Amino acid sequence: MKLPLNMLAQMRAATRNLLGSGPAAATEAIQQALSAAGLAPQVASTQQPPMRDINQPPAPPSAAAQPQADAAPPTPAQAAQDFAQDFMARLGVPAGLGQHSFDMPSFELPNFHPSGFNAPAATPAEIPAGAQFIDGVYRNHAGTRSYKLYIPSSYHGQAMPLIVMLHGCTQNPDDFAAGTQMNALAEEKECFVVYPAQTQGANSSRCWNWFNAIDQQRDQGEPSLIAGIARQVIDDYPVNEREVFVAGLSAGGAMAVIVGTLYPDLFAAVGVHSGLPFASAQDLPSALAAMKGGAMPNAQRKAPAGGVPIIVFHGDRDTTVNPRNGDELIAQGVRSQAGGKAAKAASVDGSVPNGHRYTRTTHSQADGSPLGEHWVIHGAGHAWSGGSDNGSYTDGKGPDASREMLRFFKTVS
Repeated sequence: MKLPLNMLAQMRAATRNLLGSGPAAATEAIQQALSAAGLAPQVASTQQPPMRDINQPPAPPSAAAQPQADAAPPTPAQAAQDFAQDFMARLGVPAGLGQHSFDMPSFELPNFHPSGFNAPAATPAEIPAGAQFIDGVYRNHAGTRSYKLYIPSSYHGQAMPLIVMLHGCTQNPDDFAAGTQMNALAEEKECFVVYPAQTQGANSSRCWNWFNAIDQQRDQGEPSLIAGIARQVIDDYPVNEREVFVAGLSAGGAMAVIVGTLYPDLFAAVGVHSGLPFASAQDLPSALAAMKGGAMPNAQRKAPAGGVPIIVFHGDRDTTVNPRNGDELIAQGVRSQAGGKAAKAASVDGSVPNGHRYTRTTHSQADGSPLGEHWVIHGAGHAWSGGSDNGSYTDGKGPDASREMLRFFKTVS
């Protein structure tokens, strides 16, 4: 169920109240918005849908803090209060503070229940004999970020490609590695994979801050940290510098676009799953608008010319990041590379046995060199296509986004 536009406006007003008058005013405004939308009396089913959304509510309190089994259920007013407080927390704004972080909240409510959800924890995959999954740290003027680097068992000093993987909100490197199964593919394809980790200090839900102006500039903010991690791995290991790629999911996908756009001298191609176009937002209201499909005009989010090839995956049932963002993302990427020249496009439909149908559109220059690929996965939501349920926010019905990204990267290198 989608909330009416006037409610979104009241939500934004609540955020402005928070920054100006404190959290109590924001809570009251959000409660009024819920009441006006007729949502306060509703209690949704506790049944969890088969698709795990990237923006689930935080896990419930520990068992010691849980109410007794025979306790009375929360009243509709309390449910609205709890939702309002959770909404503010998921904006990344702690009570009493004017912090401007943002963690890509979803306004879709079928999954909401006052008791909340327990997001499944990632199951660590076994590391093959001879392989390593090691910790690292990178520091520069913009701050410090840790990362994990996967070194396949096939590594014996030879030069190999490097894949930079940017996780989504609430995730971490271990979870993202387990869900995407990129380490297993690194064994098969013989490449390094590095997973930068966002901190809760930078964003309370560990989202990459794709919507901040400072984080959309070369050698500034988070792009400088991610590029610095890639360069540190290149300095420490014999990486084939013509085969360095960046990919990500959701907020990580939006940041992958930014990093690939700003550093075409470092990255040879970009992979984006359920992300947004370059510079599609400059603040919280425009971020919410972009996620829901009302992004800024094209003139305001034009990517610099001379971009790199891009592969985009997006489910057409995504209620967190509108699929129109995938359409604009591939169009933006092709425009930036084509330089005004006409590009060829060809589409094919396919399906995964016992899985999703999809439409794959390829874009190429007149000589056949690839500019991009756009995979629209029919019936899929906001989750990594073809991923493993050992990690969070995955859809095992395919197609296999990880494998297709590596295949695409190989064609452009």
